[in-house]
Amino acid sequence: MQRVSVAAQPCEPEGALAATGATQFGASEFEASALEAPRPSVEARPAVNAPASFAARARDIVALTKPRITTTVALTAFGGYWLGTRWFGQAPAVESYGPMLLGTALVVSGANALNMYLERDSDRLMRRTASRPLPAGRLSPDVALALGLLLSAVSVPLLTFAVKPMTGLLAAVALLSYVLAYTPLKRRSSLSLLVGAVPGAIPPLIGWSALRGTLDGPGLVLFGTMFLWQVPHFLAIATFRRAEYARAGLQVATVVYGERTVRHQIVRYTAAMVLTSLLLVPYGLGGNLYLYTALGLGGLFFGVGAWGLRAGTGERWAKWLFLVSMIYLVGLFVALSAGRDAWQLG
Repeated sequence: MQRVSVAAQPCEPEGALAATGATQFGASEFEASALEAPRPSVEARPAVNAPASFAARARDIVALTKPRITTTVALTAFGGYWLGTRWFGQAPAVESYGPMLLGTALVVSGANALNMYLERDSDRLMRRTASRPLPAGRLSPDVALALGLLLSAVSVPLLTFAVKPMTGLLAAVALLSYVLAYTPLKRRSSLSLLVGAVPGAIPPLIGWSALRGTLDGPGLVLFGTMFLWQVPHFLAIATFRRAEYARAGLQVATVVYGERTVRHQIVRYTAAMVLTSLLLVPYGLGGNLYLYTALGLGGLFFGVGAWGLRAGTGERWAKWLFLVSMIYLVGLFVALSAGRDAWQLG
């Protein structure tokens, strides 16, 4: 579902709607030839081979929506909703969060299907995506296009009229920026990371706005934290998958600017993320448990990122950073959900 010269695009760990900054990268560490990543050929497209059974075809159609990513995004939207109930002093109500979760799942699914349609040629050139339904030739691209347009056409009006106008507007911004800005920009500029971080950070705001249709300080802090988190998270992926992205012609920062510059960016954005996350404490949404978690896991995240500045750290470090980034995000939301009274002293 990221802004002046910076990082790699959110190349989904398995996809993901997937983080802004205004930091110029330094000179590339790679020769000019490394910048001229090969472009995928659009001429030798695979013939469509229908799956052997209806069940197999149904599984492939579902796969177009990237269900694991869709589930994750829906959970972060519910996290924003849950925090909003505490901020506004409202009890969770299924009549508000039900349509919100359904609409969020539909808009993310639609965006993912359209992303699959647009990236079907480059997906054939990467090992982790070559087996997807379109590059493998198991489904026609028209199926993904029709599914994406249908889900998008249903989801935005659903969120607008069954939830709140602001919720629908946020979903539309996320959908359009992901499909029309982030996806094509991945082949042209490493700034796609920052462009893609916008739709990647919007889901908590979708949940928050479902309560009263407003954007308030704590919700914007959540947006900022999620936005900044995506930069080191996806730069870690761009580090250990650099060769694949270069082969597919994707302009990730590790290909364009080199790993040394990228590792410094990881440290800077992680530090900004930790500081931003602490702003929820004065708002009263984060108690002692949240404060200790944000500091502890944030310190771990920063420390692992800084370790990458040492000579000799390679792909194994990047994979550890990716794992720690996931632990940090889950831990942060769990601590927030526990409430401000958890582990209060005195």
